[in-house]
Amino acid sequence: MEYLNIAETSARWGISQRRIQILCADGKIAGAVRFGKMWMIPKNAKKPDDGRRKASKKGKSPDRDMPMPRKTPFLHMTDLYSDTGDAERSIAALEHNPEAQTLFAAQMAYSRGEIDKVYDSAYYLLHKHSGFYAVISGGMLLALCAIWRGDLNMWRQAKLHMAKAPAKTQADYDIIAFSITTVDSILYDVSSFPEWFKMGRFEPLHKDALPAAKVYYAKYLYAAAYALATKQIELRGVQGLALMSMLPNTVEPMIAQAVADNSLISEIYLRLTCAAIYHNAGNNEQAIYHIDRAVALALPDKLYGILAEYGRTIGSLLEQRIARIDKAAWEAVDALYRVYMSGWTKLSGSVRGKNLATTLTPKEREVAKLAAFGFKNSEIAKALNMSISTVKQAVTGVSNKTGMSREFFAAII
Repeated sequence: MEYLNIAETSARWGISQRRIQILCADGKIAGAVRFGKMWMIPKNAKKPDDGRRKASKKGKSPDRDMPMPRKTPFLHMTDLYSDTGDAERSIAALEHNPEAQTLFAAQMAYSRGEIDKVYDSAYYLLHKHSGFYAVISGGMLLALCAIWRGDLNMWRQAKLHMAKAPAKTQADYDIIAFSITTVDSILYDVSSFPEWFKMGRFEPLHKDALPAAKVYYAKYLYAAAYALATKQIELRGVQGLALMSMLPNTVEPMIAQAVADNSLISEIYLRLTCAAIYHNAGNNEQAIYHIDRAVALALPDKLYGILAEYGRTIGSLLEQRIARIDKAAWEAVDALYRVYMSGWTKLSGSVRGKNLATTLTPKEREVAKLAAFGFKNSEIAKALNMSISTVKQAVTGVSNKTGMSREFFAAII
């Protein structure tokens, strides 16, 4: 029997390659055979009827309150996007579900740092559609725009939209609570996470939301360890970077699970979070391991927005690893990082009622962070491969720019 591959069948039938993959996986193409990740379709196979088109012809609106293909507002953190360089085809595969396609495309635009596109999509989802996931997702997108723009009013409106999403079940209310606190966590506010989430119990969430839950649980643990290391909170028997040093034992298995779940975006986020943990704990060798793998996954689809987010926590080490592969990519990431940091700092300061530093250089920020951890100048110099005099100059520079002495650095970075 003669076979065609996915691309050849796509051209022959006039439907997307992703749609053909779904039809094969669902057993709707007679004789289709899978070899590893590749499907082969008999040349004489008949194109299956598209039930979705028939439904719309019977009067069901194709763009009104349609169910999402996965039961989660985090579509980009599911197996809908599982291969590097496949973003556009993944978006095209949702062509028959405009609501889901709008959300997924907006989330990919955010991953690329295309914030204007994200805002337009958020407005569309919040004002044109009424479905539960559409409203909550639109609110989340609006909150992300508020972070990049440093807009407090937009931030408040976004959270209000999310809180008013048309929930019908307790599971819906749980996903609202989880979604609101995921955007809070970006500002290092993890106080509003539900208790069940803080304990690592994800049963209230649908399985489709578990990849995202692991991403934000890793961020929650990192934020808690950071607060502990900078003495913003106290935990009996635990001091300094002790908790930070233990976190990889929890996050590393999450990375392996993201790989098994074919959740590419989740894997990138988890690897970068793990890299930040290793970096702060002084283990740059393992930090580089995860940075390099995350960058390799992100660059084919130019997911520069995600990388820009981590410029704050990984700093110059991230710059070194990206620039060695693609200098132009780093320049793009750096430009986005500056926009992100300006907005993040402005919004975070407004939310917390503090005047955060906006003009620190990446090196000054790294020095200030280690100083906040309680490192002495000699220890900072060793950790950052700097001279003690350079460290002293950086500490003085931070104090001059912020008006804060060393013991208050944790509050302004």
